[in-house]
Amino acid sequence: MSSREISDAKSGIMARKSYGFRDPVVKNVVDKFVSRSDVGFEKYGSTLDDERRLKMKGLTKYLNDIQEELMDAVLYIQAAREELQDLSEESLIDKFRYDEEEV
Repeated sequence: MSSREISDAKSGIMARKSYGFRDPVVKNVVDKFVSRSDVGFEKYGSTLDDERRLKMKGLTKYLNDIQEELMDAVLYIQAAREELQDLSEESLIDKFRYDEEEV
């Protein structure tokens, strides 16, 4: 039995609705949400709904989690920008070397 099926059983869910996607981008995002939910359930043994209903986490903790995730996102953006800069510089160096070899 998968973690999704275990979670469903705990929550009284007997069947899941299936969706057809006209946009593969939307399907990919939904698939990632489901996968992330499964990882979270495996790690913590509860769902976000469990946390909320059972008062395992309050509003202040949710706000702290949001803030920390957004701070991480800004760091990831900066790291990606720096990586792009490095790749651009490397590409220019490679082009310069290639041009020099052709002369």
